[in-house]
Amino acid sequence: MSNQLSERINNLVPSATLAMAAKARELRASGKDIIGLSLGEPDFNTPDYIKEAAIQAVNDGYNSYTPVDGYVELKDAIITKFKRDNDISYDHSQIVVSTGAKQALYNLAQACLNKGDEVILPCPYWVSYSDIVKLADGVPVEVATSIDTDFKMTPEQLEAAITPKTKMLWYSSPCNPSGSIYSKEELRRLADVLQKYPQIVVVSDEIYEHINYGVTAHASMGAFEDMYERTVTVNGVAKAFAMTGWRIGYIGAPAYIARACNKLQGQVTSGANCIAQRAVITALLESPSRIQYMVDEFKNRRKLILGLLNDIDGFKCNEPEGAFYVYPDVTAFFGKTLNGKTINNASDFAMYLLEEANVATVTGDAFGNGNSIRISYAASEEDIREAISRIAEAVGQ
Repeated sequence: MSNQLSERINNLVPSATLAMAAKARELRASGKDIIGLSLGEPDFNTPDYIKEAAIQAVNDGYNSYTPVDGYVELKDAIITKFKRDNDISYDHSQIVVSTGAKQALYNLAQACLNKGDEVILPCPYWVSYSDIVKLADGVPVEVATSIDTDFKMTPEQLEAAITPKTKMLWYSSPCNPSGSIYSKEELRRLADVLQKYPQIVVVSDEIYEHINYGVTAHASMGAFEDMYERTVTVNGVAKAFAMTGWRIGYIGAPAYIARACNKLQGQVTSGANCIAQRAVITALLESPSRIQYMVDEFKNRRKLILGLLNDIDGFKCNEPEGAFYVYPDVTAFFGKTLNGKTINNASDFAMYLLEEANVATVTGDAFGNGNSIRISYAASEEDIREAISRIAEAVGQ
């Protein structure tokens, strides 16, 4: 039988982070001792006070379909959170709860983009941005940054990337994969450029908001009065609350965009999980100080992994200010032969580390920046020490 799949799915690239995780699992199943530093998944348990809220919801009989855009009580909690943490005021009509922040981003692309619309993506960007845009027949426009500028886009670069077809700008802060954070002043300078182009909608992905090491305060584009009506703030509970499997994300948006996302979601997944939603009410209403112990531990691991990597010739690291990744420049290895294998690019290097060091990382090519690899330090100190020791030995050859 001939291939009956759509061109859309045939052209879709699998998520590089998930593909590397699958490869690592496959190798483990074959008996190899693989250390996984590819996934952005905290190794903490969900805090007990959140789990207790979920148990209470089960006991209270929450088991029915939920409203497509989320429980009113959860919307209340999200509105409180946005005002408390981001100084942004929303009402119920501007909030949509989804099955993870990834679905929220997919909803936005499908709701806002027409064929040929351009979306500016500062590189490196989260691995799925580009393909989510392509699935909506949009055109990703990559803006290159480097380790020398802390992987942040300048106002001049933004202006140069804008064309009559530009419809949206997507960015994350703290950034996955670089850990870079745009300061309030830096966002203001980008917003000043955008004032000339009122047709551009900004998507600010802030899911790592609370994993911030205190160098640069978190700032939200939507908090600027002149950007409020054209900014969508995306967030969720997966990272900071160690709730990856609970699958709850949300947006605060102009009401017409929120209505469109709600309309789309009603035909795709409908409302998110009822028990998870009830637990997230508690997660958001409690003080962020209750999850500070995880942030403190990530900060310790950041110091550890940077110290170990900086001792390896060929790794060039900046100091990430948030999230839980390092994104070292590894171009020093390009063109070299290691243990009989020629390293032509970041993908070759990541595969070499998997096969020779038994350490799973992710190629920077997946993030729109082919000079680096992403290494997650959302792992135990023991695993970090062993993994970097193996990497040092593998490249020392």
